[in-house]
Amino acid sequence: MQVEQKQLGMKNYTITTFILLGLTDDPQMQVLIFIFIFFTYMLSVTGNMIIIILTFVDTHLKTPMYFFLQNFSFLEISFTSACIPRYLHNIATGDNVITYNACVIQVFLTDLFAVTEFFLLAAMSYDRYVAICKPLYYVTIMSSRVCKRLVLCCWLAGLLIIISPLSLGLNLKFCDSNVVDHFLCDASPLLKISCSDPRFMEQTVLICAALTLILTLLGVVLSYTYIIKTILGFPSAQQRKKAFSTCSSHMIVVSITYGTCMFIYMNPTAKEEVTINKVVSLLISSISPMLNPFIYTLRNKQVKYAFKDLIKTIAAFLKR
Repeated sequence: MQVEQKQLGMKNYTITTFILLGLTDDPQMQVLIFIFIFFTYMLSVTGNMIIIILTFVDTHLKTPMYFFLQNFSFLEISFTSACIPRYLHNIATGDNVITYNACVIQVFLTDLFAVTEFFLLAAMSYDRYVAICKPLYYVTIMSSRVCKRLVLCCWLAGLLIIISPLSLGLNLKFCDSNVVDHFLCDASPLLKISCSDPRFMEQTVLICAALTLILTLLGVVLSYTYIIKTILGFPSAQQRKKAFSTCSSHMIVVSITYGTCMFIYMNPTAKEEVTINKVVSLLISSISPMLNPFIYTLRNKQVKYAFKDLIKTIAAFLKR
């Protein structure tokens, strides 16, 4: 363990594991929480996997919009899988202990996927802007190469944003308490039990979070400002309705994602009230990834048709 501590740049001398308290210590509530989270997790993974499969196999879904949606679904699966299965395991076995290394990996993965998702939402907004405001140049501007580069830039931006707070976090000292009042390893509860001065770390986390929100939200707001302005200039109500329908799903997902994160970082009560913070984290890590596939599919005829075709193909194959 001393070798592992040296490799990770650890500064703690006695604590090598953490205890995650979870959402509650009531056995009956834990059973209900397990059933609920397991159900939402399975729906989330299944729904997002269906979107990924459809965008791979259906020729009608080979457009930039569905390429971004495919990557978004992959991020949703990755994000929820980085924290939910571990919590389900903790409830099922009663073992709430997590090693330092596993905790660091969980913080790294959840933060990377979350930040990358914000930048991808901004890229998806730009895609909608080009489709509605510059339809004649859409194929040229949003070429396959451009789309792949945009997705790569989203991942690189996510990595660059989290490097500073993560490197600072690896130098935190944990001398006394190893009890984390959360169901996952997160910066805020870890800072509370650290015996290092948390002020610089807290400021760095806040700056990185604010930078992510401001940069991506600016891209989203600018894109939709031009989109709405262009749509309102359409001569017929039919055209306006059709144009709005192509953006409505993305706008709902953006509202949910930014709304919950702004609540955590801007609401003083949420910072002080541990229970509220944990519940909101659960919404982000479990409920939101489950809802997003339904938001995109139920409001999208092309995805519905592709899903029906896939079911017919599978049914025909099984009858052979």
